Amino acid sequence: MSETNPAAAAEAAAPHRYTAAMAAEIEARWQDFWDAEGTYAAPNPKGDLAGDPAVVARPKKFIMDMFPYPSGAGLHVGHPLGYIATDVFARFQRMTGHNVLHTLGFDAFGLPAEQYAVQTGTHPRVSTEANIENMKVQLRRLGLGHDKRRSFATIDPDYYKWTQWIFLQIFNSWYDDEAKKARPIAELVAAFESGERAVPGHTRAWSELSAAERADVLGEYRLAYASDAPVNWCPGLGTVLANEEVTAEGRSERGNFPVFKAKLRQWNMRITAYADRLLDDLTELDWPEAIKLQQRNWIGRSEGARVDFPIDGERITVFTTRPDTLFGASYMVLAPEHPLVDKFTPDAWPEGTRDVWTGGHATPAEAVAAYRAQAASKSDVERQAEAKDKTGVFIGSYATNPVNGEKIPVFIADYVLMGYGTGAIMAVPAGDQRDFEFARAFELPIVCIVEPTDGRGTDTSTWENAFGSYDAKIINSTGEGVSLDGLGVAEAKVRITEWLERKGIGEGTVNFRLRDWLFSRQRYWGEPFPIVYDEDGIAHPLPESMLPLELPEVEDYSPRTFDPDDADTQPETPLSRNEEWVNVTLDLGDGPKRYRRETNTMPNWAGSCWYELRYLDPHNSEQLVDLEIEQYWMGPREGQPHGGVDLYVGGAEHAVLHLLYARFWSKVLFDLGHVSSAEPFHKLFNQGMIQAYVYRDSRGIAVPAAEVEERDGAYYYQGEKVSRLLGKMGKSLKNAVTPDEICAEYGADTLRLYEMAMGPLDVSRPWDTRAVVGQFRLLQRLWRNVVDEATGAVTVVDAEPDEDTLRALHKAIDGVRGDLEGMRFNTAIAKVTELNNHLTKAGGALPRSVAESLVLMAAPLAPHIAEELWRKLGRTDSVVHQDFPVADPAYVVDETVTCVVQIKGKVKARLEVSPAISEEELEKVALSDEKVVAALDGAGIRKVIVRAPKLVNIVPA
Repeated sequence: MSETNPAAAAEAAAPHRYTAAMAAEIEARWQDFWDAEGTYAAPNPKGDLAGDPAVVARPKKFIMDMFPYPSGAGLHVGHPLGYIATDVFARFQRMTGHNVLHTLGFDAFGLPAEQYAVQTGTHPRVSTEANIENMKVQLRRLGLGHDKRRSFATIDPDYYKWTQWIFLQIFNSWYDDEAKKARPIAELVAAFESGERAVPGHTRAWSELSAAERADVLGEYRLAYASDAPVNWCPGLGTVLANEEVTAEGRSERGNFPVFKAKLRQWNMRITAYADRLLDDLTELDWPEAIKLQQRNWIGRSEGARVDFPIDGERITVFTTRPDTLFGASYMVLAPEHPLVDKFTPDAWPEGTRDVWTGGHATPAEAVAAYRAQAASKSDVERQAEAKDKTGVFIGSYATNPVNGEKIPVFIADYVLMGYGTGAIMAVPAGDQRDFEFARAFELPIVCIVEPTDGRGTDTSTWENAFGSYDAKIINSTGEGVSLDGLGVAEAKVRITEWLERKGIGEGTVNFRLRDWLFSRQRYWGEPFPIVYDEDGIAHPLPESMLPLELPEVEDYSPRTFDPDDADTQPETPLSRNEEWVNVTLDLGDGPKRYRRETNTMPNWAGSCWYELRYLDPHNSEQLVDLEIEQYWMGPREGQPHGGVDLYVGGAEHAVLHLLYARFWSKVLFDLGHVSSAEPFHKLFNQGMIQAYVYRDSRGIAVPAAEVEERDGAYYYQGEKVSRLLGKMGKSLKNAVTPDEICAEYGADTLRLYEMAMGPLDVSRPWDTRAVVGQFRLLQRLWRNVVDEATGAVTVVDAEPDEDTLRALHKAIDGVRGDLEGMRFNTAIAKVTELNNHLTKAGGALPRSVAESLVLMAAPLAPHIAEELWRKLGRTDSVVHQDFPVADPAYVVDETVTCVVQIKGKVKARLEVSPAISEEELEKVALSDEKVVAALDGAGIRKVIVRAPKLVNIVPA
């Protein structure tokens, strides 16, 4: 007698059951259908992507994901979370009458592909394009409804032609502070030529200046300019590093090589010109408050005063937010890199120099040189950290405090950065903790200039820390022509600022923490700059006809490396080795001449600064974007005064850099009339992270999560006990689960449902493969409610639903509609599940109207099975463009609700009442209920709290 295989028997009994194999067949077939039919093609109002005028006339929705980078590792299940969410939302918007633009491109320049090229010799384009194709296959399997006609990669020359074009618009523009907008640099030149505007720094007319002098003048105005900028130079790696790539020990994160501060000629973007607008325009954006706060803090607007401190016939200018504390300034500190340090460093220590000020060096020059070398080995982050021991050296000169004429010593110290303010501070140790600690360490005076309110007294020798309060009164602050004594802080600020302005030694001003954007990289795999240099080193923009300037081939993708300890070296970029490309003869309008190309490349941020605009009009070879098309999709409208994308979804890790840079580029393009939207993204949503457990052995090395066994609450790998900690998912942590695995076992619709059902979209949540089956069973029950598993026949009937079914259906429609609109996908799935279970328990065949509404509600969430069931229900048009069901209000409101009556906090009765009952009526009904009367047993009533229609709380006397 042969044994029966239970699985085979079940399959034979239900050959039309929804299984993983059936899901795979259904999903592949519908994905082919959508591609062939152009189901997700969003029509433009004009141009090559123009379409049905009736669809164009609908309200529009532009829904975007943050650019993915095509990694060689492919996707794990954490990556598609945001993509699935935007897809569900986009599908819902189509079903509620919108013309929806939803597509996806690839941010493909950058370091990972270049590093892979260095290691393997594979051209970055080859590996990147292979990664893109792999990612497209993985994403397609998820059933994402993208308009594929609009997709591109930033490495496409047709795309980066316009990245280069935007750079040239920025290079050829300046910011007019009076007009509060960018203007073409040609208008500034015309003003210099006509004499309408004086040429700064020159007594000669514009026509009398040399080409180099004119270039230098314009360089102080251009929104894109080259300058000598302090950078983190790592000779051992042969490249400049970002602050985040430098360890606290001042070494490279990769390779552990020494890192030095160096000045190199770099391209910058004058984003600081837009600081006020970048701050002000945040108000109208629908962004998470936490992200807005991060941007505000990064921009760092602070009001205060600029103050000049005389020194040897010249001056050191500082910016301070507390000009009211000027009388307490007992020393000054310059950043070690400050250009005035060399100027004011004498040959010998002046008389009276304290030993602690010299750092043990015989001369000021030796002290300064040694300290600069020490500071150069630290990153800016480390220099700003609150270090216990304060370091610095006296440069050998004294400045004069302008309010009291006192001579105060000038130090250099690494806690002052050249990149913030003026690179110089007046130190008020009584009111600032860092200054206080520095003053104590270097035996400097601490002058009490505010009246302490904590009982410490004015004798600073007894103080343990600084005291600076906005509630305090100013003391010890009277000088020639000005007295602040007895004033509050706000009033004292106004008085001292007015005095400084009258004396011509300062003025009220606004400062920003924001620095100009360093826009150069000594890399190969990036956009080439459309800039060439003539024999005098003057930069010239390439004409638009020469764009795109394509990235040339090079034999070696790695930058040249040097002796790790040799700080006196400079980068040699990969592009500089291609001499035929670097040294060229070009006719830029004044005859053929020899030029040298820029051999730095743009940073990886460049391509993602404007990609939302290219989605709109991706094949336009004549314009960045057609203005009418841009206005249709992104132009200002009610509720969106600055315009922008309707919904932008991505990780909170891009809170500052990418979002700030994209906003800056949008504003420049807006000012120059190329777009109607002054902001790129109107609504921003940050999805959470899908986490996974990381298992580590006794050495701390990650072991394969799939091979770990759980026994008695402990975890074992190959017999050894291992630790478990919730963290990121990734290949290196050996805990990655690929979407391909889940799709193979359950189907893409199940994966979509599980990721959306795990919890609120903006909250991180742990992945649990064992829980995925719950959503698979939901789809199986949905299938069974429409299809007979034994015969494959559709089981619905043409009959009217009963009252209970109608109420359950319309409550679900109302709830799911609201949840999908609010991106509460987890609760939407819960409501679909509840309705599906109700219908299953009710038994019998579903009325057709109920079945169709159920399928339509599931369609945004599980589109493949919805398309299949829609077709089985006899419909020949795609479910994608059907109207989402609308709830009948008569069935949404319950005929009665249950009201709980409590006495002393304990439930004594449950009443069925109208949901519209008034509080007065509900109180009468509750007090007359026989159970309540019996429970009170004649006791008096002190208070009755009514929360109609669901609660009455009685407090006996």
